[in-house]
Amino acid sequence: MKNIFKRFVERFVEGILFLSGTITTITVLLIVLFLFREGSGLFNKSTMEKGFVLAVNKSNPVLQLSSFEIKEIFDGKITRWKQVGGKDEEIKLFRVEDIVNYYTEEQIGANFENLPVLLSNVVDSIPNIVAFVPEMYLNKSFKGRILPEKKLTLKEFFFGKEWFPTAQPSAQFGAFSLITGTLWVSLWAILISLPLGLSVAIYMAEIANPKVRNWLKPVIELLAGIPSVVYGFFGLIVIVPLIQKLFNLPVGETALAGSLILAIMALPTIITISEDAIRTTPRAMKEASLALGATHWQTIYKVIIPYSSSGIAAAAILGIGRAIGETMAVLMVTGNAAIIPTTLLEPVRTIPATIAAEMGEAPQGGIHFEALFALGAILFIMTLIINIVVDYISNKKKISKR
Repeated sequence: MKNIFKRFVERFVEGILFLSGTITTITVLLIVLFLFREGSGLFNKSTMEKGFVLAVNKSNPVLQLSSFEIKEIFDGKITRWKQVGGKDEEIKLFRVEDIVNYYTEEQIGANFENLPVLLSNVVDSIPNIVAFVPEMYLNKSFKGRILPEKKLTLKEFFFGKEWFPTAQPSAQFGAFSLITGTLWVSLWAILISLPLGLSVAIYMAEIANPKVRNWLKPVIELLAGIPSVVYGFFGLIVIVPLIQKLFNLPVGETALAGSLILAIMALPTIITISEDAIRTTPRAMKEASLALGATHWQTIYKVIIPYSSSGIAAAAILGIGRAIGETMAVLMVTGNAAIIPTTLLEPVRTIPATIAAEMGEAPQGGIHFEALFALGAILFIMTLIINIVVDYISNKKKISKR
């Protein structure tokens, strides 16, 4: 009877564990699918402001303009049609409010009833015009030519250099600066934290006496529980002014500040996991190395570290994941400038910081909303690639040992 009951309990626990694992796996997959589904809708929409169109004179040979060209034209950086494949004429900008420069209020009408005809006449009478007007004011007899809406392409999204979702008349969704900013800050954070964290882990596992280790380990683990916003405040009050003063910069919110904060945040994870991995090295292997005449330090870097490399790799993965996915601390100290970084001493913007800063302002279902989901998908892919690469290197080392 006892054996039957024991088997029943074991089967029940196994079922609960299997069900829990299955539900967790399905939930994660559904989240990933939802992320990619929302983000993929970005490439089926126009970057033009909803309800507005661009119109040109029918004699204009330009058939289409990219979102970047539209922005450059209305920013005054492209001033001649020749620069976008048209005639060698100056571009004449026109917005609907400019109609008062051509007609009186009486001609327009108290309720704008004459506006469709007047807009048509203006576009028809000026050969070099480009008009940004509401679509509702264009009737069937409109004498101009409406430029087709340009859909956002994968190339423009991944390699575009400008991220300006509120730009008018055409929003800019170039994620290249955000991708490079994320990788730049995370790379330097890991380059700082991994050697330092590994050194501390080796000290705690192999060199420190038990009293020091028993005191140091809980303190380091406690650092992992500090909210990221606290690290952000520390960086904003201490690190940012220090960098500004040390390098004589106009502002201290730079990639260096973000890298230092992320390095500090990643240290507890790297130290704890690496130290646990190092301590799993069999005592027989250590004693055999020492018996063959190797010094303590030779044993550490020739026996202990190679044996625990998979655990150290896991620590590196979690540290990189913490660095790439961090939001609040980076948002507070990096300056949030969506530019391609060239040095550590200039402001940058990361993908998580962009999502956190703009999600509340993006209309649900709009192109800006979907662009933020697409950024989340990119972040997922970046983390996945890093995990695969590190796992491949770790497995390769295991095979070479055999």
